[in-house]
Amino acid sequence: MASIMTNASALTALQSLNNTNKQLEMTQSRISTGYRVATASDNAAYWSIATTMKSDNKALSAVQDALGLGAGKVDTAYTAITDIKDQVDLIKAKLVTARSASMDDQQKIATEIKAIQDQIKSSVTNASYAGSNLLQNDATAASDLKIVASYNRTGTTVAIDTIDVKASDTQVLDVAGTGGIVGGLLAATFFDPSTTQVLPAAIDTALGAVETALAQLSTGAAYLGAAKSRIDTQKSFLSNLSDSIDKGVGALVDADMNKESTRLQALQVQQQLGIQSLSIANGNSQSILALFKQ
Repeated sequence: MASIMTNASALTALQSLNNTNKQLEMTQSRISTGYRVATASDNAAYWSIATTMKSDNKALSAVQDALGLGAGKVDTAYTAITDIKDQVDLIKAKLVTARSASMDDQQKIATEIKAIQDQIKSSVTNASYAGSNLLQNDATAASDLKIVASYNRTGTTVAIDTIDVKASDTQVLDVAGTGGIVGGLLAATFFDPSTTQVLPAAIDTALGAVETALAQLSTGAAYLGAAKSRIDTQKSFLSNLSDSIDKGVGALVDADMNKESTRLQALQVQQQLGIQSLSIANGNSQSILALFKQ
């Protein structure tokens, strides 16, 4: 039936063209943004999951930064405590030499030991990183180093784990500079032949203090080494975890550009055909006029 009131063919062609234009707009948006789920309206479930995962990944990035800062502090302290241990070893060698030396020679050795003591003090005070010195502290819990190591979320419950380095385990020198592992070794009276020769018994006592300090320095270095190893392991794990989360988010929301480019070409052809189809359908109405021509 030919009607001048309703052009069914044109309506059908228009609906088809509108549908093609809508799909074309969606495909162009995916190509432009790189996402097939860019907003909640695209896929509410996937968008919500991806948004949460991205938020968690930002938190993991902050944790990695904290680990990097903590690693700097621990590395600095480990380097310094290793140097201090070497310096104490030198004091040990000097004391052994002094045991059978004359007073004049002991005074020369005392000068060398004084230089070593100054170097030890320098190593301790220079072991500061970002305002934190693990080797010179008050050995209280308040001075413990707590490095943020992980961010864990279960539902709405969040837990943050830390790698702890106890100040009491790494205290080489106290705040006053007189106590701690090497406090006694730095005293002016530790080895002083300035007025009288230091007797073998006194040197043996000093050697005993040195041995005790060396053992404690080794223990402190072991604590720092263990913390350093754990930090490095955690940094590597978090890096891999972050990459896995990125891949998971990408699988949910990223557009397949190969697929979308192919789809774009197909839709452009459909659009052209739809325009032609609508043009033909609109032209059909003109044919009705021929029925009224003489």
